[in-house]
Amino acid sequence: MFATQDEEARRGMRRPAAISLPKGTLGVLTPGMGAVSTTFMAGVELVRKGLALPVGSVTQLATIRLGKRTEGRSPLIRELVPLEKLDSLVFGGWDIFPDTAYEAARKAGVLEPNHLEEVKGLLGGIWPMKAAFDQAYVKKLNGPHVKKAKTKFDLAEEIKDDIRQFKKETGAQRLVMVWCGSTEVFLTPDEVHADPARFENAMKTNHPSIAPSMLYAWAAITSGVPFANGAPNLTVDIPALQQLAREHHVPICGKDFKTGQTLLKTILAPGFKARMLGLNGWFSTNILGNRDGEVLDDPESFKTKEESKLGVLEYVLQPQLYPQLYGKLCHKVRINYYPPRGDNKEGWDNIDIFGWLGYPMQIKVDFLCRDSILAAPIVLDLVLFLDLAQRAGLRGIQEWLSFYFKSPMCAPELYPEHDLFIQLMKLKNTLRWMMGEDLITHLGAEYYD
Repeated sequence: MFATQDEEARRGMRRPAAISLPKGTLGVLTPGMGAVSTTFMAGVELVRKGLALPVGSVTQLATIRLGKRTEGRSPLIRELVPLEKLDSLVFGGWDIFPDTAYEAARKAGVLEPNHLEEVKGLLGGIWPMKAAFDQAYVKKLNGPHVKKAKTKFDLAEEIKDDIRQFKKETGAQRLVMVWCGSTEVFLTPDEVHADPARFENAMKTNHPSIAPSMLYAWAAITSGVPFANGAPNLTVDIPALQQLAREHHVPICGKDFKTGQTLLKTILAPGFKARMLGLNGWFSTNILGNRDGEVLDDPESFKTKEESKLGVLEYVLQPQLYPQLYGKLCHKVRINYYPPRGDNKEGWDNIDIFGWLGYPMQIKVDFLCRDSILAAPIVLDLVLFLDLAQRAGLRGIQEWLSFYFKSPMCAPELYPEHDLFIQLMKLKNTLRWMMGEDLITHLGAEYYD
């Protein structure tokens, strides 16, 4: 049964009375026009042309069960909820290099030449806007295509001008921003992040706790644009920007796209826990050679990524509840920059488990994955779901999108949910809830009464 409207109001939930239909075009803005964002843009264009399938995209390929199993109702998600069509997407972004999206995609080396040629017309016409960039936050990168301003507040205002100009030039009716830039150095919450007034003052005084990604998030939110954080940066995971998101009726989510090794951890670890198999250790190492690998070669940026990757097992396994099984788990993560690998990241895991009577066993996983190929459909789904959320009147943190992130954002009093299967249930139940359908609990007792 659904909660009543009074119950929902008390809990802070507001089921949409109606979801406005998408009209006109939807603009997608990506701070960072490197491998991930150009692979996303190219993929959308190839799918629009009928030359490829949107593999990995829940919004495009997944179905959703409605009602009882005996009813046989399992429409595509995009048939249940009013998502924007791929033909209506237009693209833009910022980068520290002046290359067009086509040139950036060619240099990234993710896509084969035949695919690149098919999308040259689109990507060749997408020029990046100058980036708000500070090498103090990404020490392994530098580029000439950057904004110059006296204060961080001035830079943020310039980003807002860019947003307005992009909307005017493209005719986009609505916008979504997805951070596809590099991992910044590790930051912890500061008092300047406590509320919008202190945050704005910190921008005006160039406070070091205000990172470039926060400028984009502030500009997006105060422009009424939904924002997703695809990196492990602090960014919108602070009270000031979350308060602004609620005040401006803007949905936000993050952080750190869940693609390779961590995706497998959130698949395997719930299985071990479900069967009450113990874990002594989990050693993970990665080699990658793209721009992300170069950035993570800096210890301060690696620290940001390490925090994101290490937290997964603790929350999935809950060692405080199962100390005999997981209380002494040794979890190590390593990332190594290895240029010959390019975008084809390799994630290697050695997992030491134990079973009945404590007898030890081992599992070894070698995942030779393509980082941007796994990330691109995540960008697409976040764009379409955030746009849906805004049209449904949802605002603030969208925990139902945790499915896509290594380090999911949630309300301060909650712990994040990392179990991929619980995350998927939460996502689909949110869609059912939006559309007034019964939630699926999988109890099924009624079939046996």
